[in-house]
Amino acid sequence: MMEVKIGIIGAMDEEILYLKNAMEEMREENGIFFGKISGKNVILARSGIGKVNAALCADRLIREHGATHVINTGIAGAMKKGLRVLDFVASTDALYHDFDVTGFGYEPTVIPRMEKSAFPADENLLCAVQEAFLALSGAEPFLNHNLVLGRIASGDQFISNREAKERIQTVCSPSCVEMEGAAIAHACFLNKTPFLILRCMSDMADDGEEESYKFNDKIAAEMSARLVEQLITKI
Repeated sequence: MMEVKIGIIGAMDEEILYLKNAMEEMREENGIFFGKISGKNVILARSGIGKVNAALCADRLIREHGATHVINTGIAGAMKKGLRVLDFVASTDALYHDFDVTGFGYEPTVIPRMEKSAFPADENLLCAVQEAFLALSGAEPFLNHNLVLGRIASGDQFISNREAKERIQTVCSPSCVEMEGAAIAHACFLNKTPFLILRCMSDMADDGEEESYKFNDKIAAEMSARLVEQLITKI
């Protein structure tokens, strides 16, 4: 049986801090942290913000360090009706909301000559994250928050106005929007590596209130990481 090595990626320091503190037998090599969480081998990395940074990081964890599974943790802007700040989205699939070659006759978000443009998450990880959420949902800070399974749309834009939100909803119908998940999903798809994108909602993607965003990002990042910690026990 193949040894499980769980690669975990957060774009920002805030998104990996809780998990770094939870690691046992931790060592660092070139900015990547190796250790154990709940007895499982974990490779933890901060990718940096944006699609290229995220894809390179995922590819590195898989090819150089042998990650058998990849989980992307962090924050996102809510898109789906009914989602609230500090609710969660686990990816059924992920795509790029800003990929556009409609001038050549393709539909929006379609990547020419690719087998898929919406990259499906691993079914086993989706089942596992639901179990993990149930284990946490009866206590603070998870109490009265929900986990939704849905599409995640990524692009190199911070979405903070209603026009952009409505355009993405029309084209992609995502549950949430962020800047890295689809690129990680893309890299995992090409490397045939199971993945899951997990996001806690830090904002509503169109409030335009920087103060509100700053207020929610740290707690949302930690809540996502705490759910990942519980997810690890189910893999």
